[in-house]
Amino acid sequence: MPTRHGTMKTDRPERYAKQLAGHWARKGSAGEEDGVTVIRFETGQVVALRAEPGLLRIEASVADGGDADRFAQVVAEHLQRFGQRDELEVAWAAAGGDGDGSAGGGGDGSPR
Repeated sequence: MPTRHGTMKTDRPERYAKQLAGHWARKGSAGEEDGVTVIRFETGQVVALRAEPGLLRIEASVADGGDADRFAQVVAEHLQRFGQRDELEVAWAAAGGDGDGSAGGGGDGSPR
């Protein structure tokens, strides 16, 4: 499963994790799993959000053959829109540095 790893600096990581989960809950399932907010889409994508002091860690995964880069972009756009007043930005690790050896490709991975 191709995965992109990112971080977003914020004083309210729990708030943004909860807001994204609530926004996308109707497209699949959203809930807490071992202290991590996990959103699972019916189309196979998964977002895991781990709140830490001053930071939100983000994992955006797609099914094999999906476009992990595009899905990561959609996740970032939503979080940045929610945090627009705070001028929040998501920083993604290099695609080749996430340990899956995949650059993605295929469907657009967009849950909107």
